[in-house]
Amino acid sequence: MTLAEKITKLRKEQGWSQEELAMRLDVTRQSVSKWESMASLPDLDKILGMSRLFGVSTDYLLKDEAPPENGCTNGDDTVSAAARTVTLEQANQYLTTVRSAATQIAGGVSLCILSPTLLIALSLAAQWELLPLSEGTAAGVGVGVLLAMVAWAVVLLLSNGMRLSPYEFLETEAIHTQYGVAGMAQARRDGYEKTYRRLFLTGIVLCIVSSLPLLAAAAAGNEFLVGCAVISIFPIVALGVCLIVRTAFIWGSFQKLLEEGEYTREKKAAAKKNEPFVVFYWCLALAVYLAASFLTRRWDSTWVVWPVAAVLFAAALALISMLRKKT
Repeated sequence: MTLAEKITKLRKEQGWSQEELAMRLDVTRQSVSKWESMASLPDLDKILGMSRLFGVSTDYLLKDEAPPENGCTNGDDTVSAAARTVTLEQANQYLTTVRSAATQIAGGVSLCILSPTLLIALSLAAQWELLPLSEGTAAGVGVGVLLAMVAWAVVLLLSNGMRLSPYEFLETEAIHTQYGVAGMAQARRDGYEKTYRRLFLTGIVLCIVSSLPLLAAAAAGNEFLVGCAVISIFPIVALGVCLIVRTAFIWGSFQKLLEEGEYTREKKAAAKKNEPFVVFYWCLALAVYLAASFLTRRWDSTWVVWPVAAVLFAAALALISMLRKKT
């Protein structure tokens, strides 16, 4: 076992992310990433620091053929035994599946956002007599297309959810990666990092600027332009959300294999405890959105339920975390 593999193994046995190990050694996360991907070697003082930190000898760290040492495990000797092994073949197959599924899942979410667009457009056309349609016919056609798009989106989300279900353990269980997995995942993550940041920021910007046409139309005081501006919001937001969801899925796949970010062992344990609440919360949010939309028929404004729900969700999780710490 190489030094890089030993550092990765010992770090994961502690349940630390690369950022946490870097903080304890007073180095950058990039330095730890380079050590684990064999792009560089740590200085002697850092090797001595890791020896003390992990409770292993420097001989074990430096000699590839040194006999195994268990090291310290933060008082939990079952961590390594309980960890689920991920092979290089499994990791490659997982990353390939995620790339394919991410595009379709993002498309499904975008379809849900786009679904009321035709309904609003036809209602506007009927109201201003731009098409030979009554308002009832326009509403009927619009609702029919809306339901068809939502059904298509559900098929995409469920089918791709089933494709990814064999890998759900990566989100909830401690894992042990075989030789080469960590280095491969780090190399691919580092190669994707610029793309991730660019697409994620682009998606956020699109969501923010989507309201500008509506503000401009409202300032002009023209009801028809306001209606057209409302219609334009949906494709812009759909594109922005599509970029965010797709790139976040791919970025998250690297973090899951490396047990970093939101997928450290501590956060996995917390997420497992929160799972019943998460399911209940988002089912409730969906029920509120559908009820408000069908009862008011204001599809142009009920979408605001989702950003509000997202903010409240983050606040609720923070509150639950605080209450757990107190107990």
